[in-house]
Amino acid sequence: MDSQGFREAAATAIDDIASYYDNLDDRDVVSTVEPGYLRKLLPSEAPVEGEAWTDIHKDMEGKILPGITHWQHPGFHAFFPCATSYPSLLGELYSAALPAAAFNWICSPAVTELETIVLDWLAKVLGLPECYLSTGPTRGGGVIQGSASEAVLVAMVAARDKYLRETVPLDQFPEGSEAREDAIAHKRSKMVALATSATHSSTKKASIISAVRFHTIPVHADTGYSLTGPVLAKTLAELRARGLEPFFMTATLGTTDTCAVDDFAGIVSTLKSDPVHPAGTPGELWVHIDAAYAGSALVLPSVQEQVTISLIENFHSFNMNMHKWLLTNFDASCLFVRDRNWFIQALTINQAVYGNKASEGGLVTDYREWMIPLGRRFRSLKIWFVLRSYGVKGLQEYISRTLKLGEEFADSLKSRPDLFEILTGPSFTLTVFRVAGKEQGKSEEELNALTKAVCEKINASGRMWVTSTVLDGMFAIRLMTGVSTTEKEHVDRSWKILVEAAEEVLKA
Repeated sequence: MDSQGFREAAATAIDDIASYYDNLDDRDVVSTVEPGYLRKLLPSEAPVEGEAWTDIHKDMEGKILPGITHWQHPGFHAFFPCATSYPSLLGELYSAALPAAAFNWICSPAVTELETIVLDWLAKVLGLPECYLSTGPTRGGGVIQGSASEAVLVAMVAARDKYLRETVPLDQFPEGSEAREDAIAHKRSKMVALATSATHSSTKKASIISAVRFHTIPVHADTGYSLTGPVLAKTLAELRARGLEPFFMTATLGTTDTCAVDDFAGIVSTLKSDPVHPAGTPGELWVHIDAAYAGSALVLPSVQEQVTISLIENFHSFNMNMHKWLLTNFDASCLFVRDRNWFIQALTINQAVYGNKASEGGLVTDYREWMIPLGRRFRSLKIWFVLRSYGVKGLQEYISRTLKLGEEFADSLKSRPDLFEILTGPSFTLTVFRVAGKEQGKSEEELNALTKAVCEKINASGRMWVTSTVLDGMFAIRLMTGVSTTEKEHVDRSWKILVEAAEEVLKA
């Protein structure tokens, strides 16, 4: 394909993409293909001779799109959003046209410098404390990761390294000695990472990769499924009584099941008065804030005040995914750290081939020292395009609109107490509910079965898609309204489908 062929093919592709979004509501939300459908449609081997673009192009609609679940569909109410926008798509196009490994500043200076700048912009928009800026007093800053799972892994590796440096007397052992390795291995065998039963599974996976223990702190309805200071203090004491050493914890702003927010003030108070390793002293507990989804709502000053975002100056790292709710396509997971040296000390591996004057002189940021992979894409372009195209006011208007849709849906649920019971929410567009009937004497098993039947029925409609969860043994439906294409008319349609399904199930 030469440049003229590319122009023609690209024009076709762009037209397809625009038409796809213009007519998205005409499609069913969820793919209905059977497992293995695509292998039956494609050859068993790659073509020996190159194929014409026209042949490739027709297979997009005929073979690929039938296997796509449409996360941008206005009837998509499942999980959390997987955002995009036209400015973001343009940024992705330019990024693909400017490939570079970009592990060092010198590999493409603009790739590094734009990332630093736009993440400082974003930190300010979200109201993060100054310590998380690249220009802040502690030389913190942000880095784009592939996902929140990568972000928590990077934070945990850095926390593990920091804890070992601060609690193992490494100066007593020669560098590289077996005694030194034994001391580190013994300490690591006692280290434990913490998360609650509502925390995303990525923290547990990070502990497996990091070869440290993992402990789950149960949370229940009496605390709104959030972690409180007293519960944390009790957990720390119990683990230490068993000879274990807590070194890392993920606290959440917007949990997956219910969008709960952990008690930041209580956590800060508990850690400042910790009798073993008070906050700010060697061996302190590293606290990572996972705000993967709900962090986008921090563009609103009212939400910053609601969650007291200033408190995170007491924590160590913070992550939010623009690719969930802030109009930027995957992958755009933004990780901020209070002190960049924590990442650099844990993740720097030098080879002679990486050497250059700018890096060796300490004049630049090399993001290979802030993440697991070496190479990286030009991901900051799409963030730059989105922030410039929408502006802060545009992003605030979008988030406010989707929040209002969530509140209106919850009001609809409240208007039919004969059909539905809200368990949590609305919180950051998410409401968790089940079929009502406890007052009529229905057992938990009956309510679970009825709610599951309603969930399956509305999903079978093809016009909407929700996901479920289980809270303290209660089967529940999760419905969120954060997708950018979702308008009031679509929420009203989903409400009508939901009511009809519930009435049919309860009559059966």
